[in-house]
Amino acid sequence: MNNKVILVVLDGLNHQVAHDCMGYLNALIEQDRATLYPVISELPSMSRPLYECLLTGVTPAKSGIVNNDIVRLSHHSSVFSLAKQASLTTAAAAYHWMSELYNIAPYNAVRDRFTDDPSLNIQHGCFYHMDHYPDEMVFLDAENLRQQHNPDFLLIHPMNIDDAGHKFGLDSSQYRNTARGADIILSNYVDVWLDAGYQILITSDHGMNNDRSHGGILPEERAVPLFVIGDSFSHQPTVMQQTELCGNVCQLLGLVDHGKAYNSALLNQQPELIRQQPCNTSIKTSASTNTNNQAEKSENSL
Repeated sequence: MNNKVILVVLDGLNHQVAHDCMGYLNALIEQDRATLYPVISELPSMSRPLYECLLTGVTPAKSGIVNNDIVRLSHHSSVFSLAKQASLTTAAAAYHWMSELYNIAPYNAVRDRFTDDPSLNIQHGCFYHMDHYPDEMVFLDAENLRQQHNPDFLLIHPMNIDDAGHKFGLDSSQYRNTARGADIILSNYVDVWLDAGYQILITSDHGMNNDRSHGGILPEERAVPLFVIGDSFSHQPTVMQQTELCGNVCQLLGLVDHGKAYNSALLNQQPELIRQQPCNTSIKTSASTNTNNQAEKSENSL
């Protein structure tokens, strides 16, 4: 079982708002086509540190990306770098901080906004640098990348939910309606992606509070959703850690020796790990059952 994977990171989306406002995704749950798992974000509950956590499986305290003002390349292997080593194709329609973490830092919009370079970790990219850049455009950018390059791993990262939260706060119609808008956009793509052979994960980096910010330990700042859609997922109860998402994506891609922690109970079956790479050394909301997670073999154990 070697899959293509789409990871959608809806920036700043609180779990309860996702549960209450995203009617299309909840319809898939009612049809037994999707499962929603609650996830507690790592700390600090800020964007750039948690991008790094989601894509490397390394907590901010260990990665050194501990605030949004640290502008440098990641020091750890990521889904992008591991996929590239295995001769898979990577792509992203995402905020420019993703480019700074995994391609080139600092970001230069003229040089980096449109990326097409097989030597980079994110080989095909369409990056943006304005928080109000419309979510609809991000998804159009992503679909263009998918149709042009048929990536094995595609990251889609819109920012409008977070932007609305910073402007109006968690308990606002603007924040909730922006989440509803993202749900409507997703309804136009999910079946297309499934038909193209993708497994889909939809999550967030952090939530939001009524101070119009995030970064601390409040439940509303840390509780985020993880929707999984596709027949490679077990759709069974399990407790998912944010640090395990990277490893689970690697498992779905069929990568070997990735050294990342993952939750085996999330998957329908263990993939055939045939991709070779160099070795350098439920609703169905699920929240109750602990599983045996695979031990990390590299930087996460440091």
